Amino acid sequence: MKKFIGYMSAFLLGTMLLTGCQTASVKQLETAVTKAEAEKASVEESAAAIQAVTLYITRHGKTMLNTSDRSQGWIDAPLTPAGIEVASALGRGLKSEGVEFDAVYTSDSGRAIETAEIVLNENGQNLEIHKDKRLREFNFGTYEGMPNDEMWGAIAAAQGMTLEDMMASMQTGSFLDTVASFADTLAQLDKEKAAEEGNWPAEDIAAIQTRLQEAFGDIVKESMDKGHADVLVVSHGLSIGTYLSTIDANAKVPAAGLKNASVSKVVFKDGIYTVETVNDMSYAEKGK
Repeated sequence: MKKFIGYMSAFLLGTMLLTGCQTASVKQLETAVTKAEAEKASVEESAAAIQAVTLYITRHGKTMLNTSDRSQGWIDAPLTPAGIEVASALGRGLKSEGVEFDAVYTSDSGRAIETAEIVLNENGQNLEIHKDKRLREFNFGTYEGMPNDEMWGAIAAAQGMTLEDMMASMQTGSFLDTVASFADTLAQLDKEKAAEEGNWPAEDIAAIQTRLQEAFGDIVKESMDKGHADVLVVSHGLSIGTYLSTIDANAKVPAAGLKNASVSKVVFKDGIYTVETVNDMSYAEKGK
């Protein structure tokens, strides 16, 4: 009898323990499911709450190659002290205006990444920087690093003009017409030379416009999905000007190009892109 009671006690204890473990497991599972549902609902609520995405498209700070007036597309150079200073001023100016970013994107060029890091630091934010090679500057192929007057001189000669005449014509035409002619001529000049040297060939304007529109389109889609209303994008002068002119033929992009650390603001709402500002230096000015 005592032996039977012992067996029964052990059986009941085991059953209680098993039931307890199952109950605990069920509760843990329910808690995990509830937490996941809450997080999903929070993301969905955040995404549903925004009706527009504002892109603060910024040109990087001045670099050593900018200072030496050499072509700088896919090749890279660090920011100069002046470049660091203007990027820092931009960050402070944005902070003084109460601008806080939900996400940050840059090209994969060091000068763009360095600029974004400085802006975020001065703005008091610690965000992951998403790097996208589609946001790079124009690729100048074998003309990379060449003095600008030599590169532009070669393009002018190919178009049957002097460099002086070409520069004068740039003041009267639209920004997009000018860079399209520049890119297409350079791509044609560089085609055979790049193949001989095993280099990446210079891009024509169609290739540049395609990658830029795809990159910004993906940024906007991801921002809408994640509820990111204010987004910093650090890119490059010719690329930014081309993108702005592509989505808005009336965008007033200066013939001389965009200034370092300038902000061009684009708003996406109801499926429409609106260029609100171009080459705005007010944030950097306020941060001095």
